[in-house]
This record gives sequence, structure tokens and C-alpha cells, in this order.
Amino acid sequence: MFKIVTTPTMLEDAYQIRKSVFVQEQGVPLENEIDQFESIATHVIGYDQSNTPFATGRFRPLDKGIKIERIAIIASHRKLGYGKLLMNYLEEVAKSHGHTNLKLNAQCQAQAFYASLGYTTEGDVFMEENIEHIVMIKNI
Repeated sequence: MFKIVTTPTMLEDAYQIRKSVFVQEQGVPLENEIDQFESIATHVIGYDQSNTPFATGRFRPLDKGIKIERIAIIASHRKLGYGKLLMNYLEEVAKSHGHTNLKLNAQCQAQAFYASLGYTTEGDVFMEENIEHIVMIKNI
């Protein structure tokens, strides 16, 4: 179901999911969505039983750990438990690379979801791309 992106086609599938969720649904400008960290990030893609790409996320090195970013699931596949499975997979991959300190900028509407996975808030709410976010951290 979830795999580390290893080919240009897989990466394009991940970008298409992000464009659908962040650019089309949430109004993030495309030039801000695809950023300077694409080449250093470890990207993950999820394919369903029909081999349709439906979920993505990435992580990249940050200080003494990693930053998890760009978690996106297409609308037709939400509320089915895939978000938890995706996060668990990302955490497993990060841990297998020796990372134990995880950080992410959660959209406030998803804060309870990340809290249910053991993430705790740090600092104050801030705006990013006109969407309220909060830093959340977890040690694994």
C-alpha cells in the first residue's frame, strides 16, 4: 500500500495528490507547494487496491531529527483510517533511518488527529499559506 518513492512516475503521482489537496482544495499557490526541499526529502506514496495513487507525505532532515510534511490524502479516501496508516509508515521509515525526534506543522483542523498519534503541541498557532498551523512533536 505505502512505498518509498523511487521513480519519477511515483514522484509525479505524489505531486498530483498534493496539487489536488493543497492547491485545488486549499488554495495554496503551486509555486509554494512544490519547494526547494523536494530533492532532499524522502517521499512516500500510497496506492490503493486498484493501483490508484491516493496518499502521500514526506520527511526531511531537520536539526536533531526530521520534519514530516505534505501529508495528503485525496478526498475519496479520507475518513477510512489511511491517515493513521500513512503516519505509522512514515514513522517506521524514519525510525529505520535512525531518527527518533519528529516534528511537523499541523494544520489546526488536523491537530486532534496528530494528538491521537502521540504528537504534542509546541508554541503558538501561526499562519502558513493563510491556514492556521501549530508545531507538533513526537519522540519515538
